Amino acid sequence: MPAKSDNTQVTTAQRLGSIIKSARDIMRKDKGLNGDLDRLPMLTWIMFLKFLDDSERMREEKAIMAGGRFRPAIEPPYRWRDWGAKEPGITGPELIAFVNNDEAVRPDGKRGAGLLAYLRGLQSENGDRRDVIATVFKGTLNRMIDGYLLRDVINRVNSIQFTSSDEIHTLSHLYESLLREMRDAAGDSGEFYTPRSVIRFMVEVSDPRLGETVLDPACGTGGFLVESYRHLEEQCKTVQDRQTLQNSSVLGGEAKPLPYLLAQMNLVLHGMESPKIDPDNSLRFPLREMGDKDRGDIILTNPPFGGEEQRGILSNFPEDKQTAETALLFLQLIMRKLRRPPKPGRAGVVVPNGTLFGDGVCARIKEELVTNFNLHTIVRLPNGVFAPYTSIPTNLLFFDRSGPTKEVWYYEQPLPEGRKSYTKTRPLQYEEFDPCLAWWRNRQENDRAWRVPVKQIVESGYNLDVKNPNGKQDLEHLPPEQLAESILRKEQRIAEIMSEVKQVLAEKR
Repeated sequence: MPAKSDNTQVTTAQRLGSIIKSARDIMRKDKGLNGDLDRLPMLTWIMFLKFLDDSERMREEKAIMAGGRFRPAIEPPYRWRDWGAKEPGITGPELIAFVNNDEAVRPDGKRGAGLLAYLRGLQSENGDRRDVIATVFKGTLNRMIDGYLLRDVINRVNSIQFTSSDEIHTLSHLYESLLREMRDAAGDSGEFYTPRSVIRFMVEVSDPRLGETVLDPACGTGGFLVESYRHLEEQCKTVQDRQTLQNSSVLGGEAKPLPYLLAQMNLVLHGMESPKIDPDNSLRFPLREMGDKDRGDIILTNPPFGGEEQRGILSNFPEDKQTAETALLFLQLIMRKLRRPPKPGRAGVVVPNGTLFGDGVCARIKEELVTNFNLHTIVRLPNGVFAPYTSIPTNLLFFDRSGPTKEVWYYEQPLPEGRKSYTKTRPLQYEEFDPCLAWWRNRQENDRAWRVPVKQIVESGYNLDVKNPNGKQDLEHLPPEQLAESILRKEQRIAEIMSEVKQVLAEKR
């Protein structure tokens, strides 16, 4: 029996993989699409509409069986079944006009709003799926210009059965591989993708429990939210547990239209019926106005590095802590949004190396962090974890609101033996965190772990960039001034050695 199940999964994966590949091959022929950064979002919103229609069919059947009333999120003739499921169906220039134009001839022959215009205009009174759909399609465009090719893509996607849990499960894995491809194609703009191994580790050590809220205020394509959802789903035992998971457990924020769309699809493929992602800038609220109702249990995030916010956003922060560095603004937001005792909130945050040794505004933010929060752990990541789109060394900060910091534990995650860096084709694997996970539960100092009393950090001007006293020094983790000094010392030593060599050679002549 297990063999049959395995064979079924292989067959499903092969079939869905073939469908996705075929759709992408068709898209490559369209002159309106330039590379995967155009093709993959296009494929995503087409699959999103097919998923919604399959989901609506199941909801309608359940409502009828229960003797209840069902109101579809998308009305005829804009449902997938009205224009996408019929082969050959509306095609060519008529299809392009129906999808793109504000007003067009609809599949039922009447004139009305075009498809995307209709979807953007959806409204609801109680914040249901219609609002989610409208927000997704506010930033969505059809970039295909050949309606016959578009029809071919639609026909391929129509063969995906989102009513099958096996197909959804398999497609969720395929979709994650598409997101990795988008990261690789995006280059420097791939900041919305965080390596799955890092996400899994951060969720594992934070250990969300059912009934707690998990927030990612800069969720990108939803990696932290998906992994948190999986972690919480394993704890569900009853219908009430499921309702808690669906309605009030996983929350996000993402201001950019493309990753917002990708996150929605990512979450629905993994089982969330109506993802709760704020489509606006999470930094838009004044910190001083945030109260207990705005706070949550767990925050896990990889905020954007090095970005700059408009002046209106900066005014939401204390004058002495305003900065152009987006990561530092998010760090302040996270501190403000963590729940206070008696049930203190906890956080895991990816930060660039400069956050550890930065002075000025950065030091004042760190002063607040160690004074009012328990910064209990810093995991230092090795080179290339975020390859290929950034070589900036990164760290994982873990803190909670249980009280002031007394000491900070450091753990230096090593590169595999013989490696100088991770790469796009040879990324960090989750299993490489196994020693750190074992250490996390039973902390002892070793060649990779050490602890620093908070007094030492305060006396250093809140410099958190403390080198490993038990291992060899990693120049990548030195502040710039120390790195420059180290290089100068080495150059001076080289000059001294060369001088000695010359003297020896002269003496032998």
